[in-house]
Amino acid sequence: VEEIVLVVGHRAEEIINTYGTSFRGKKIRYVIQWEQKGLVHAIECSRGALGKDDFFLLLGDEVLINSRHVEMVKEFRRENLFGICGVMWQPDREKIRRTYTVITDERGRIFRLIEKPQKALNNYQGTGHCVFKNGILDYIERTPIHHERKEKELPDLVQCAIDDGHEVRIFLVCDKYTNVNSEEDLKEAMELMGMTSGEVV
Repeated sequence: VEEIVLVVGHRAEEIINTYGTSFRGKKIRYVIQWEQKGLVHAIECSRGALGKDDFFLLLGDEVLINSRHVEMVKEFRRENLFGICGVMWQPDREKIRRTYTVITDERGRIFRLIEKPQKALNNYQGTGHCVFKNGILDYIERTPIHHERKEKELPDLVQCAIDDGHEVRIFLVCDKYTNVNSEEDLKEAMELMGMTSGEVV
């Protein structure tokens, strides 16, 4: 990692003042998302900052327990993948409805991503922790706007690249996971962090 690109919108000034311009010796570059139009729009806002570099996407509202990010990056490079999506084996399929799931072959190659499925087809719960070739940015324009949420979704962006023949695989990135969007989610995250002495991201 050469640089951290941090997309901010709500309470941007407070975040910038809190985290400053570097973290563990790595420069932090801030990108303002002036309109709150979802994750894919945030990636689009970062286009200038990313330049022609490949990148690791991380979401600030996700908590991962015993994460394996280093191994994930190594596999991305070793296999020369277009993308790799961090997933968790989720025993409670009801929770998968909050994020996305994937259909893969036996090697973990993704054929289909399903955003907020009504009924999960397997136990793979997708996270927003993904590594991409820079070429994923070329698919932003092709990504459809979701008819209900009125914004472009990450699974649809990745699906566009897959449909174009690019190889994207899954990687079991953590043992436990939650995303925090409510007080109930925050309580769950705190319980997860209290249950383990492993690394929390």
